[in-house]
Amino acid sequence: MQSWSKLEAERPLLMGVVNVTPDSFSDGGLYFRPEKAIVHAKGLEKAGADIVDIGGESSRPSSQPISLEEELRRVVPIIKAIGPELRIPISIDTYKAKVAQAAIEAGAKIVNDISALRFDEDMAKVVADYKTPVVLMHMKGTPKDMQINPYYENVLQEVYDFLAERIDYALTQGIDKVQIAIDPGIGFGKRLEDNLRLIKHLSFFKTLGQPILLGPSRKTFIGKVLNIEVPAQRDVGTLGVVALATLLGVDIVRVHAVREARQIIKIIKTIMSTD
Repeated sequence: MQSWSKLEAERPLLMGVVNVTPDSFSDGGLYFRPEKAIVHAKGLEKAGADIVDIGGESSRPSSQPISLEEELRRVVPIIKAIGPELRIPISIDTYKAKVAQAAIEAGAKIVNDISALRFDEDMAKVVADYKTPVVLMHMKGTPKDMQINPYYENVLQEVYDFLAERIDYALTQGIDKVQIAIDPGIGFGKRLEDNLRLIKHLSFFKTLGQPILLGPSRKTFIGKVLNIEVPAQRDVGTLGVVALATLLGVDIVRVHAVREARQIIKIIKTIMSTD
């Protein structure tokens, strides 16, 4: 798969989440054991996912980075195990070039980089050499410090300008335009009002000319709006965002509750296509 257009499913695509970490904010390490992660990935496909996104390092606020060796140990065996059994592509959620390369060679088809090719100078070359679709995400700071008093004069314009610069950078590194998707980075160095404004005005980013991925699932902003502290109890709020994202023409939505999101998307698309 060399471009996002190779995924022929009706938009928005659903990217299901598999966190192979002991400290995930959303599922508390539920799928840290490889056998559970494998079963979960298969279940996401059955529930209607178009992509399975596998990550071995938590990017929750205040999280600590892990070693290259540990991340490889967590994700590569799982990708090797599930790749032959899935009909849908696997995405590797990493900012490390060596993890991305190993994952691609193990069977991953997409690179989901929260740093937008900034944290590892070799990542762009890996994406270009393997002609792999890539997600470039906006983040202020790093996961460790991103929620320490983030501030924007104009969050829409600042995120837009960042993504435009990252697209230009990717193109200069030999990455084809058709490989690139963008993500405004909900919850990554954003205040509540920033997240809400970005979601409301998602169409603002369409002029960048790339598929838009949105990752709202179980995020803190939903908990604040609905007064729900436990992330796993935020799926209803997440589905509200999925519904709005569908109406706004978002191309990919990254969620935990795939089955429910699939139903939301289907009913909205059916209604909107009726004369």
